Amino acid sequence: MERYDAGQVLARMLTGRTPPDSVVLAIPAGGVPVACAMAEPLGLDVDVVVVSKITFPWNPEAGYGAVAQNGLVRLNERILARVRLTEEEIQEGIRTTTAKVNRRANTLRGGKPAIDIADRPVILVDDGIASGTTMSVAIEALGQMKAASITIATPTGHLESIRRICNTVDAIFCANVRSGSMFAVASAYENWSDESEAEVIEWLAGKRV
Repeated sequence: MERYDAGQVLARMLTGRTPPDSVVLAIPAGGVPVACAMAEPLGLDVDVVVVSKITFPWNPEAGYGAVAQNGLVRLNERILARVRLTEEEIQEGIRTTTAKVNRRANTLRGGKPAIDIADRPVILVDDGIASGTTMSVAIEALGQMKAASITIATPTGHLESIRRICNTVDAIFCANVRSGSMFAVASAYENWSDESEAEVIEWLAGKRV
């Protein structure tokens, strides 16, 4: 299964369960093809909510916090207590990540303004939930942006992470829930690769299937 196929599965799960004025918000990059495939049969608008990890200077794959497109910053104090980062390094990480988020939000939308989600039901989509950190920051940001309700739709997720965030949203639709000490979002897919910014732009413009 690929992300587009997974989005079609979610569309069937949500059929008849979404208000007509709902907006689908994807977490880039992997959440975008899922969201586009899901939104099309449901007849819903699609936009992105950009959230990015604040990564360590020595490991760009691991993070100690996240920044959302509305300026929300959240640090994982538990992780920071175990590593040696100066306050200057932390603040530089926040500045760099904020600039990345702002640039990406503008680039992916092609310069178009974000959809106003105030008082609208939101369906928040990612291609999977591992630790849940990125999803949690996105949820908090959408709350600050006055979404009327927040429903999560994701093809796969770790049971414990889903349990941690379930009380912060109105509903969760997950097609494939997994447990155990080892979990990787990629393991739920037959074909897995990173989505480039160019591909995400094509998805959002309706030019890619």
